[in-house]
Amino acid sequence: MDYDYLVFIGRFEPFHNGHAAVARLALSKARKVIFLVGSADTPRTTKNPFTVAERAVMIQSALGDAAERLIVRPLRDRLYNESRWIAGVQRAVAEAIAQDGGDAQARVGLIGQDKDASSYYLREFPQWQLVDVQHTATLSATELRRYLYEANQLDSHGGLMLIRANVPGPVFDMLEAFRKNSPAFKQLVAEHQFIDTYRAAWADAPYPPTFVTTDAVVVHSGHVLLVRRRAEPGKGLWALPGGFVGQDESLLDACLRELREETRLKIPLPVLKGSIRHQHVFDHPERSQRGRTITHAFHFDFPSGELPDVRGGDDADKARWIPVSVALEMGPQLFEDHLHILEFFLGRG
Repeated sequence: MDYDYLVFIGRFEPFHNGHAAVARLALSKARKVIFLVGSADTPRTTKNPFTVAERAVMIQSALGDAAERLIVRPLRDRLYNESRWIAGVQRAVAEAIAQDGGDAQARVGLIGQDKDASSYYLREFPQWQLVDVQHTATLSATELRRYLYEANQLDSHGGLMLIRANVPGPVFDMLEAFRKNSPAFKQLVAEHQFIDTYRAAWADAPYPPTFVTTDAVVVHSGHVLLVRRRAEPGKGLWALPGGFVGQDESLLDACLRELREETRLKIPLPVLKGSIRHQHVFDHPERSQRGRTITHAFHFDFPSGELPDVRGGDDADKARWIPVSVALEMGPQLFEDHLHILEFFLGRG
């Protein structure tokens, strides 16, 4: 074996034949393969429909004959802190090797396909030799997810056949069970249809649109104000109060308007404006599935006092003060990149 461990980083949404081919190559070169399953600690969305546990089962079932040589670990995204993401990869690998009984002298490599700009991360770990794999003929995970969401349509048979042809047999069985039996699947289909319709409405624009939104991070007496979304996308998820900027509004005015509409917060506007501690732009290109969306977040801080009454309104069916420590652990329940925004302002990101 050329390596003791080869590291394979991916989202595996779902684990398809291309992933399996890379994994088989890794198993031919290394004693064990460490899978770092990305986008951990996120809610189910059309882009990330499966939990880490579900993806781990896909990997292990697809490579069942080599199950004892597979190590699967979750890996959190860090959209606005690349160095923290790199450190997370390094820490996950070190912990996996230590728990496996390995040591600092273990021969470690990184395996993946350096295909385009999205593969930049493969060059972030010079301490590990890169095993650059060739292209494998398979549909992309994005295409497979689309066929899955459209599998209940009348003309879906061809799509299901394409899924079957492009994923390992045990993974197809899992996808079929998920499609037929999981309540979450119906919600994902509704979100997929909403996003398709939303994007289609802008298809004839002369340029791809860029949307501008605002979000309010209101911290009061160790609590942060969150709302639960009433509609797609992200129906039922908790979010920061916010929304789109009107044509005749400043960013701050839009933020204050959305805050009051969605939470009925009664703090006077001069007091709110005087409590602003920080503001920041969050502009990751993939932060929203609706399209390119840039948000300007304002951090309002009230160190002490009785929590003001709030109630949901407009696009929010509930508004609630959540202890900061609890909110920072709500990753799978938080909309889009709102956990990352909270971490940025509240010190853990």
